[in-house]
Amino acid sequence: MNTRPELDYQREVSIADTDGTTAPSGFFQMKFSTRIDRHVPAEQLFDAIGDFDALERTLISRGASVMRIDPAKDPGTAKGWQIGFDWRGRPRMMKLVVTRYDRPEALAMQGRSDALDLTVNATVVALNRAKSRLIFELEVRPRNMKARLMLQTAKLGKAQLDKRFERRIGEYLDLMQR
Repeated sequence: MNTRPELDYQREVSIADTDGTTAPSGFFQMKFSTRIDRHVPAEQLFDAIGDFDALERTLISRGASVMRIDPAKDPGTAKGWQIGFDWRGRPRMMKLVVTRYDRPEALAMQGRSDALDLTVNATVVALNRAKSRLIFELEVRPRNMKARLMLQTAKLGKAQLDKRFERRIGEYLDLMQR
């Protein structure tokens, strides 16, 4: 019997996938979040983050290959993309699918690669008629041992990664609002 529940290291198991290949999450996951206030109405801010054509152009301009997933050809799939990119000298592939699109409040996406599962949540809150807040959250879960080690190493520099994440989301918003 565990008399000190704060020392319980039992890991939560992710059920995001029914084929059983998803690695345990909980202890091994990494979360990033930021809140950014803008002097624009909530609808306009949501339109900026929900502009998928602009997102595709941004990815392509950064060297990624982007192919849209057609829901008509792939039944059971929502709007999404197959994204190819080079990371750390190796080609990588990721499938990114929109799982929630509730204008003007929430946008959620799920991503999956060989090594990682990603969950992206963006929520827009109207502070008043002319000001709104974006709450942007990213959760990364490893799918294999190599990815677990990468995340454990990355957690050593989490403070720097948090600052970089906040800066990059702010830059992305600036780019989308032009």
